[in-house]
Amino acid sequence: MNALTYVESGRFALLEKPKPELRSPRDAIVRVTLSSICTSDLHIKHGSVPRAVPGITVGHEMVGVVEAVGDQVSTVRPGDRVTVNVETFCGSCFFCRHGYVNNCTDPDGGWALGCRIDGGQAEYVRVPYADQGLNKIPDSVSDEQALFVGDILATGFWAARISDITPEDTVLILGAGPTGICTLLCVLLKNPKTVLVCEKDPARAAFVREHYPQVLVCPPEDCKAFTLAHSDHGGADVVLEVAGGADTFRLAWECARPNAVVTVVALYDQPQILPLPQMYGKNLTFKTGGVDGCDCAEILSLIQQGKLDTTPLITHHFPLSQIMEAYRIFENRLDGVVKIAITP
Repeated sequence: MNALTYVESGRFALLEKPKPELRSPRDAIVRVTLSSICTSDLHIKHGSVPRAVPGITVGHEMVGVVEAVGDQVSTVRPGDRVTVNVETFCGSCFFCRHGYVNNCTDPDGGWALGCRIDGGQAEYVRVPYADQGLNKIPDSVSDEQALFVGDILATGFWAARISDITPEDTVLILGAGPTGICTLLCVLLKNPKTVLVCEKDPARAAFVREHYPQVLVCPPEDCKAFTLAHSDHGGADVVLEVAGGADTFRLAWECARPNAVVTVVALYDQPQILPLPQMYGKNLTFKTGGVDGCDCAEILSLIQQGKLDTTPLITHHFPLSQIMEAYRIFENRLDGVVKIAITP
């Protein structure tokens, strides 16, 4: 089969590889019908994910059809259309039992697919712990509608959930990339009083204004003043930092009111500074970490009900044979790209 492979730092290549096989009675083999490129894949390419293993097939955003299952898999069977979770989790360790599936203690727990074990920018993928890692797609939901359920939509849902948003809140989201928009969609489910989005890219800001006119948008240089003007208590009640820029962590806590929640969703290339003396008296609560992707069934239900729609994010389609061109467009943000759907 064809598989996009992490060869070495700075280089991916589309290679011929054997079709994966079952290794455990809890595995499933999935024939990939649609996949996508994530910014995390670019982090691997650039060498900023030290745990990524050279030689692995990359890709962790995908949907497909179950081809085979191990003897201990009970929730899916061959022929089922499924979403694939970005995280591998056993479902039984301390962290899994408490919903902290990103911290699963299995050796392949957490973000493994497309990083430490072969992922899904390929024709087939092996999914460990398939009962946890796969969710059946309802017949009325298309592959495109379900494509982001297992990663960026799960991230946005998790981020909104842990932020404890109320209907009285002013919520500020930093960043309107694909994950930022998924976070925005999940924040809107909470019906806060006001939602602000800070985005420096004019095209992305225009995308938010076009598709979500109820949301107020500003550039970073105006963010603090804009947030003060549209909040009641000296800043946002909840800030979600999804940008991961050089100055966005600082901007996040500066725009928060005293006793606010600041949820850090972004992945940074460099360490961030927590200047506690300057924060003294703000009494902020920070929530950080990787997505606990255990809400996929609920997310699929919301899509089926028409309450979540990420299809506007898919701006480009490519066959797997042209994935290197797709990467060039995605990495350089060409041609108004937001997300790219890859068809094997």
